[in-house]
Amino acid sequence: MRSSDLKSIFFWTSIVCLVSSCDLIRMKKNNAATDQERKAVARVNDAYLYSDELNGIVPPTASREDSATRVSSYVNSWIRKQLLLNEAAKNIDINEAEVERKVLDYRYSLIGYEFQNYYIKKNLNDSISPAEIEEYYKTHLDNFVLKQNIIQGTYIKVAKTAPRIQRIKELMYSNKPTDQNELKSYCLRFSEAYQLPDSTWIEFDKLTANSPLAEIPNKIQFLYNYRFYETSDAGYLYFLKIDAYKISDNVSPLEFVQDDIKNIILNKRKVELAKKLEDEVYENAAKRKDFEVFDR
Repeated sequence: MRSSDLKSIFFWTSIVCLVSSCDLIRMKKNNAATDQERKAVARVNDAYLYSDELNGIVPPTASREDSATRVSSYVNSWIRKQLLLNEAAKNIDINEAEVERKVLDYRYSLIGYEFQNYYIKKNLNDSISPAEIEEYYKTHLDNFVLKQNIIQGTYIKVAKTAPRIQRIKELMYSNKPTDQNELKSYCLRFSEAYQLPDSTWIEFDKLTANSPLAEIPNKIQFLYNYRFYETSDAGYLYFLKIDAYKISDNVSPLEFVQDDIKNIILNKRKVELAKKLEDEVYENAAKRKDFEVFDR
């Protein structure tokens, strides 16, 4: 689902990187007594990187070699960004107050993102009934138009040297449980690729990729005309039995898109929870008179 509300929730993911970058390039002046007692590991002009600022970079389980690599990479990155910041200061006018406001905004956004995640995980109902999925599907049919041809059926690829090849077609057409089990056992032992009959819809192009079937010029006409098709190449035989099909630009079967619908419904719930949290915090603060706006 692509809604502006959803984007507003998850845009904070990128802010993690932005905050980290801001922290890395922040100038550190060596003019405090405490700084004189700290161990410096790198310097760029008047900015220092101290050993205690490396805490948390290396996970406890990392090997000595991995630890050294991570620390070295971090220090090198810090130096490069400090040099770039210094060069920028020489060439452009930097509004320090504006930079600090942006850093503060990023910090608030990051904290807010973490709190929203906590709130959503705590309150999200991730149970979605089949009736709910079907209702959403029926009311949004225009959103589920197929972009590809899909089929239900059986597809088997076997080497020409495989045993009992003449038996494959017979088993594919049989509805007997014993024959179906025999076909499954055969595929597990001898086939290079297979799709056995069930309720699963699968993209025709994905199913027949890397086979002579992929070279069929008019696949829609092919689906109209064939229920069984057998072909081969230099080393393999290919068997395809089509039980049902849907052509692109038609409405997708519910079974083909139900996982997408589940994700859409869950994302809508997340958006609603985020809005609910924001409203609750604001309303509670207003009742307590935790804030006020002054005349400007």
